[in-house]
Amino acid sequence: MNQCADQWKDYECIDTGNGEKLERWKDVILRRPDPQAIWKIENEDALWKKPHAHYHRSNKGGGSWEYLKPLKDEWKINYRHLTFKVSPTGFKHTGIFPEQAANWDFMMDAIKKADREIRILNLFAYTGGATMACASAGASEVVHVDAAKGMVQWAKENMVLSHLEDKKIRFIVDDVLKFVEREKRRGRTYHGIIMDPPSYGRGPNGEVWKIEEQLVPLIEACMNILDDKPLFFLVNSYTTGFSSTVLYNILNSTLLKKYPEGILEAGENGLPITRTNTILPCGIYGRWVSNEIKNK
Repeated sequence: MNQCADQWKDYECIDTGNGEKLERWKDVILRRPDPQAIWKIENEDALWKKPHAHYHRSNKGGGSWEYLKPLKDEWKINYRHLTFKVSPTGFKHTGIFPEQAANWDFMMDAIKKADREIRILNLFAYTGGATMACASAGASEVVHVDAAKGMVQWAKENMVLSHLEDKKIRFIVDDVLKFVEREKRRGRTYHGIIMDPPSYGRGPNGEVWKIEEQLVPLIEACMNILDDKPLFFLVNSYTTGFSSTVLYNILNSTLLKKYPEGILEAGENGLPITRTNTILPCGIYGRWVSNEIKNK
């Protein structure tokens, strides 16, 4: 079951090819690498040749931005009723993964349909797209956990931009597994858990994360703090070599076994490519969904 983030107005994937993508972020055109776009560019026109900024990869790792037109350090874009800060970073990212809007829509719809108190835990929460979506949909509490202090600060800015200061959002800088284990000792539970784990990473105190070794233990730990009446459990991944079938099988052997009153969904996230009327694959997702909302 693939899903496509096709409801954007302030973002557009204009064209792709030769390992790159050409994007519109409101009024700004960016050219960035994309490992999936291995086909040829059909027409490398003026927009390709002179965007506002072009990110070039380095043979030594990393890369840098080449600025071809005047560009502010940051600007704002909207998705539905949400507002986010966009800023080109040294690692080619902008602070938003636009394909995740399909997951935001799913979560907002699920929380609204539940029509009851819903507590959400967002792990590896980055700049808070999912956090803001859940809070705006009426979650009674959203706990936002990320090991990077700078990303948590960025998420706080997005909260203010989206006018969600009156919502109960807790921002935590911590290693996700340590936080989950502490929540179990505290006896706290959540109705929805979201995670977007990296392939490899380090926690704030040097904790090492390797997805192939630690994803299953993390999911099992999260099940200990999942409410008796859970709403959803969502895992997103950009790890090369991980297929959506892998996530489906993991959730089948963990979540579905403990919570048979639900269904599993898995597939690719995608973005529509305007010029070719095709889809750019952008990672995978797997989720367990309660029959409570599937039947509404």
